[in-house]
Amino acid sequence: MTYEEIKNNPEVLALLEKGNQNLGVLGFTDHSIAHCTLVAERAANILKSLGYAEHEQELAKIAGIMHDIGNAVNRSRHAESGAILANTILRETDLPLEDRMIIISAIGNHDESTGGAKDPVSAAVILADKSDVRRNRVRTKEKDKFDIHDRVNYAVTGSSLKVDSVERKISLNLQVDNSICSMYEYFDIFLGRMMMCRGAAEILSAHFRLTVNGGKVL
Repeated sequence: MTYEEIKNNPEVLALLEKGNQNLGVLGFTDHSIAHCTLVAERAANILKSLGYAEHEQELAKIAGIMHDIGNAVNRSRHAESGAILANTILRETDLPLEDRMIIISAIGNHDESTGGAKDPVSAAVILADKSDVRRNRVRTKEKDKFDIHDRVNYAVTGSSLKVDSVERKISLNLQVDNSICSMYEYFDIFLGRMMMCRGAAEILSAHFRLTVNGGKVL
């Protein structure tokens, strides 16, 4: 079982589509296949940059593409629901049991309200997921109807995640339009996520750094 096979699995695609529809009704930002693909590929790149094996990179990609399927059930505790769904899907493949356990653990631990990094794969998925802050995640609607999540994401005019393999430093660099979102609002939403990223980086024997408009804030 490969990442490409899971990415094109009809059940996975249906779960992601339904989950994204559900979140759209609730007013959440985009959680579509585009977001999950970015998370999958970014997670693998983090591990590759830090010298982890191709096998772990592949597991991170599978966990990344599946990490939000639980939103099809309910936003509340979607990480845990997603892990159970993923286990059911992956149990029907030729994926070794040990690999399946790594994947479902990464999915089940990716949400900051209940989870945290437990191994390199889960750490990479967390870093990839929480660093996906960008303007085009905001769904099309009038700006006067933006909630705080919309404003925070829309205010980000530039975003990049850099991995320094020599210094083992993972840096999230944001350009934020302060006329749209104050730094207070940003940290009201993202402080917990950024602290989760710091813990994830430590699992990878690395340091996490956040810069906003060129200045270090974490």
